[in-house]
Amino acid sequence: MSMERIYSFAPISDRNAEILILGSMPGCASLAAGQYYAHAQNAFWRIISELLQFDPDSSYEMRVQALKSARIALWDVLRSCRREGSLDSMIEADTQTANDFHAFFRTHPQVTHVFFNGAKAEACFRRHVLREIDGRSTRYTRLPSTSPANASMSFARKLDAWRAIPLPNESISASAGLMLQPQL
Repeated sequence: MSMERIYSFAPISDRNAEILILGSMPGCASLAAGQYYAHAQNAFWRIISELLQFDPDSSYEMRVQALKSARIALWDVLRSCRREGSLDSMIEADTQTANDFHAFFRTHPQVTHVFFNGAKAEACFRRHVLREIDGRSTRYTRLPSTSPANASMSFARKLDAWRAIPLPNESISASAGLMLQPQL
């Protein structure tokens, strides 16, 4: 019996976005709620609220607005895939379809830095997207996953790592990330 294909959400963004945070694919709780990072134990919104100084218990709409106000876009690398449960490790490799990053970067030309929420998002981006968008002067940084599956890292250590994301009115350091090269 095959699993049904699951689909990610539209990006949270506006035309002023300068930073893009990428996950791999929303988990079951997020898909059920229709919201990014809806699992109560996922540290994403706690970390972002700490960085951007807003109440982590704010409504989803307020959290989304806080991201946009900070010129941060949020999306997933994958548009669709098959996966049993919520774990990234359960995403079936041969079913992965990437989102349309050509269109995204065309409509968001100010994005100069991409942050990956965990290793799977980075791996999927390298596999499905990077060669297709070469020529962009974009910095890429992998951050520790905010998923509850990444329980070996404390919240404090995750938060410290996520401080690499520049706050509004901060500049992105030239050394704050790696330039990924397409692998042929």
